[in-house]
Amino acid sequence: MYKIDPSRTDLAYEYRDNPEGPYSAELKLVINRLRIMPMAQRHVLLCLESGRKWMLARIPAERGAPVERFEDQVFSDYANASWEVFRRRWQTLTGQELDS
Repeated sequence: MYKIDPSRTDLAYEYRDNPEGPYSAELKLVINRLRIMPMAQRHVLLCLESGRKWMLARIPAERGAPVERFEDQVFSDYANASWEVFRRRWQTLTGQELDS
């Protein structure tokens, strides 16, 4: 399985600057790794209003438990919402925080 190099923040910021792609080959590997991380404790977006509003949430560790909602993390811009999920998954897998 692909291991993300936490020092390659250039790839993270490539995503931040162009979240809809196209992506470099190396960034594709990072994105795929972030997408296949375990479901438990994975950060996701809840769509509150189709195409207009999203909320950050986290899948519970225990199946059937309620999804943890981050009521203070509501976005009206999908790119910003997507970047927040990327940042949190990056931190989960690498232990490194990314700047906003």
